[in-house]
Amino acid sequence: MFIRIVKMSFHEEKIPEFLEHFHTVKDQIRNYPGNNFLEMYRDKDNPCIIFTYSIWNDVSDLEKYRHSELFKEVWTFTKQYFNAKPEAWSVDKLVSLP
Repeated sequence: MFIRIVKMSFHEEKIPEFLEHFHTVKDQIRNYPGNNFLEMYRDKDNPCIIFTYSIWNDVSDLEKYRHSELFKEVWTFTKQYFNAKPEAWSVDKLVSLP
């Protein structure tokens, strides 16, 4: 398993539209084969920055999602509201303390 973190920066006035849309697709993303976990975070100092944090079985599952019709629809909708280029990281968990 590995973690995917995506940082997105939005035009402030577009965030409500983005969040409304995300709430309509979040269960589909979370239940996509190979996805084990999905959360969204907002930066405390800059409310225009939003992160997604997802856990995937393996890279091939993420790639299947990234080539799916669901992702194409979500990303096409989402990217129109960006005010900066998104950033993404695929990371392995080294330590976890419950």
